[in-house]
Amino acid sequence: QKPPGMNNYVVTAHKPSSVTASAVGSFLDKNVRNLLIAKNTRIDVLTLSEDGLVPVMEIPIYGRIEVMRLFRSPGEERDHLFLLTSKYKFCILKHNPLTGEIDTVASGDAHDRIGRPIDSALKGIIDPHTRCIGFHLYERLFKIVSTDYKKEAFNIRLNETIRDVVFLDGPASAPPTLAVLYTEPTDVEAVCHIKTFAVSLAEKDVAEGPWSMDHLESSASKLVPVPMPLGGVVVVAEQTLTYFSRDGLHKAIPMEARIVWAVAKIDENGSRMLLSDHMGRLLMLVLENDGKVVTGLKMENLGVTSIASDMSYLDNGYVFVGSAFGDSQLIKLRAERHPETGHYLEVIDTYPNLGPIVDFCVVDFERQGQGQLVTCSGAFKDGSLRVIRNGISIAEMASVELQGIKEIFSVKRLSTDRFHSYLIQSFSTETRVLELVGAEEMVEASLPGLNADMPTLFAGNVVGDLFVQITAQSARLIDCTTMLAVNEWSPPAGYRIAVGSGNMRQVMLATTGGNLIYLEIEPAEKKLVEKGHTKLDFEISCLSVSPLGSDPAAMADICSVGMWGEVSVRIIALPSLQTLRIEPLGGDTIARSTLLVTLEGTHYLLVALGDGHIFTYKISKTVDPTQLLSDRRQISIGTQPAALNVFYSRGTAHVFAACDRPTVIYAASGGGKLLCSNVNLREVTRVAGFDSEAFPDCLALATEDLLVIGAVDDIQKLHIRSIPLGEQPHRIAHFESAHVFAVLTSALTHDDQDDEISVYSVKLIDESTFDVMNVFKLDHNESGCSVACLSFAGDSSVTDTSTYFVVGTAYTIPDEDEPTQGRILVFSVTEGRLDLVAEKEVKGSVYCLTPSNGKLLAGVNSKVQLFRWSESEDGSKSLTEECSYHGHVIVLHMRVRGDFILVADVMRSVCLLVYKPMGGTIEEIARDYDCNWMTAIEMLDDDKFIGTENSFNLFTVGRNPDASSEEERTRLEKHGE
Repeated sequence: QKPPGMNNYVVTAHKPSSVTASAVGSFLDKNVRNLLIAKNTRIDVLTLSEDGLVPVMEIPIYGRIEVMRLFRSPGEERDHLFLLTSKYKFCILKHNPLTGEIDTVASGDAHDRIGRPIDSALKGIIDPHTRCIGFHLYERLFKIVSTDYKKEAFNIRLNETIRDVVFLDGPASAPPTLAVLYTEPTDVEAVCHIKTFAVSLAEKDVAEGPWSMDHLESSASKLVPVPMPLGGVVVVAEQTLTYFSRDGLHKAIPMEARIVWAVAKIDENGSRMLLSDHMGRLLMLVLENDGKVVTGLKMENLGVTSIASDMSYLDNGYVFVGSAFGDSQLIKLRAERHPETGHYLEVIDTYPNLGPIVDFCVVDFERQGQGQLVTCSGAFKDGSLRVIRNGISIAEMASVELQGIKEIFSVKRLSTDRFHSYLIQSFSTETRVLELVGAEEMVEASLPGLNADMPTLFAGNVVGDLFVQITAQSARLIDCTTMLAVNEWSPPAGYRIAVGSGNMRQVMLATTGGNLIYLEIEPAEKKLVEKGHTKLDFEISCLSVSPLGSDPAAMADICSVGMWGEVSVRIIALPSLQTLRIEPLGGDTIARSTLLVTLEGTHYLLVALGDGHIFTYKISKTVDPTQLLSDRRQISIGTQPAALNVFYSRGTAHVFAACDRPTVIYAASGGGKLLCSNVNLREVTRVAGFDSEAFPDCLALATEDLLVIGAVDDIQKLHIRSIPLGEQPHRIAHFESAHVFAVLTSALTHDDQDDEISVYSVKLIDESTFDVMNVFKLDHNESGCSVACLSFAGDSSVTDTSTYFVVGTAYTIPDEDEPTQGRILVFSVTEGRLDLVAEKEVKGSVYCLTPSNGKLLAGVNSKVQLFRWSESEDGSKSLTEECSYHGHVIVLHMRVRGDFILVADVMRSVCLLVYKPMGGTIEEIARDYDCNWMTAIEMLDDDKFIGTENSFNLFTVGRNPDASSEEERTRLEKHGE
């Protein structure tokens, strides 16, 4: 039973990017080749153009895609799509050109009531003549489903342990033929064999096939069928490639030891194939033939790509390399070596992939409260650190050093022009103008009608090819063609203008003494005409008279006013200047900027306070003033006053809040909700939209000492920065005061016997540059398992060296089922160097490390151990075990909150422990009695916890310490999943 007031909200921040399968065919149109890419729960459909791969369609799938194949049924002009999910559900899809939708041709469930699921990847294969589909899902069972979907599916029992299985191509008159790569259970050593079977769909059985072969290379792992007219199959092993014809005759070619993970056919007859191994090395296998018979094999190394999980040959030498271990790539095969790389390939484009993410930490790089994820991503040579920021990236197009800009405005040469030509900058004692001349040059301009001897409060284009400038002395109309002042409105003697705002047809002024003046522009007479005047109770701090709606040239019928002496905002009707609504803001911080704006069809009032908070209201055009403002929300974006400005990106309106933490406020697609995204700039004082020929869709941003022209990236997007490591990262920890990371990595290398081994290291990486500052290599057969950053209680150090990186390791001896030996290493960081301060040998693998109130908690095999920091008289330091708790299978993860310790077990779900400092003991107080194979945990508070398990499920549990019975108090109840 979920407790009252607790809800589970789960949202995907980044779509799957790991490629598990790909296929090429005419799926959408018979005349167009499409590339289909399977990424976990969705399929991307793309086409190849001169600009690379162009997305056409995205197909969501309810399930994790394990197998994807394109095939063409007899009589069809376009390909159908076959999918198999991890839950053994399968379907056949096709594109409907009339509706543009995806139709389901057939679907089913390949589950069986009996049988042990296979440990390897699920297999789904299709007969080349589309007579049947085969599934290998359970050990020693093979399921056949006829494509005459009315017929019943049947199982074939095979006594062999199957490594791979494919349908062989042959005459349409011949029955479907299976080739099975297998090992016999009676083999003393793992010796591979290959056997063929003829499938009888009518009798629902198989018979011995035309040929078989025993005693293949023991590392044989993959079968690649060869299409007709050559036919046959290629057997891929670690050191040989062997071709078997339809009659069982074979030809082989040796190769350097490698594990082939992906294969793609180049030619329709399969005479040329691409093979990619576990190191990303790409080679081409050529089946030399006379058109009917293979006469020999030839092999050529082409170069190195990302480690491929699947590959697809597109056309004209282009190949898509899909990766689940690093970034996917679009490459082009070359006839000659590349002059720079020496490879027979060229990388055309790269598609980022975050997975697999094995660890991450949250870092506030700019110390402004904006956390960014630093992930350990990728595998093997494609391992990398990824810095992920949720916000908006502004790419700097141009900049100039200018200090002291107080306001900035963009102006067009003519009101009807599409692009801006002038940037008006207001300083404390003057106004300057930059003019865009030519393609990309901006020069200082002198506009005769502009009052350059005073700071500008507001400037903007108005109707009639005019623009208005508001200073403390006056509101001035300037002709855009002559740049001469044609009209001016000045306040009475003894008053000055304090705040100004305007739109294409109206100007609002606030003078000292709380006077509010309303002016309208008469374009025919080129005049500013006063239409109204009122005196308010307090001095005015901010104004907005932006028209609501999609027409920027419309007349506004309300304006918003903020007051210095009153913590409120007022809505005032135009032209009557009648106060419609006084909205108290609460607290004691006044409004410093206000804005009326329409976002995604919804009208809003935004009010920025002096302490970095922003209030948002929805505006309803209603007769009842009490219903004018609704849905009040509060947003905290910084600590300093924000200046609110509207800008347009890709034709859509957004709001830029310029402050110490620059933020863009935008409406969710379809309206109804306002969202915020941080900007990748430290501090912006003012901003204005600047859409020019040289800098289209850009912003002009003023900082303390710079004027920047920047292009705005997609509004709703995660920004990802990649730092390639060339080896696999496993764990990461951040040392904030030293501005460094400690990263546990492993690299594949060869030992003295030329066997491939993994060498683990602890790397010290700079927070800013991500340069590797220092490396500590672990012992032979020693694996890095965990890392933490903490300060020990009672440490005599008083500098940054009082904080340490602690690394947990395990010695992986080949003959041991579980590690029986490991170490806890304590490092200090001194002048960019890792110094080993202390080490502690433990009896097992240190799977996790967690700081706990100045002490160190370690998960060592099945134990939770608590260590304290000890110093001897000679100054040496060491870890001393204080207490421990037994009762787990393997302690994979721990989290600490006060004296509570949450433990994730490899099999026994989650349990809650408590450390009792008075007795120096750790005791269990509650447990989840379900069997969950845990992968991660976190504590939401003292009584509610969240976890994930290896079946890709997320769940929450909680305890009830106030329950009446002991059984209820010691049970973690599931609240949601």
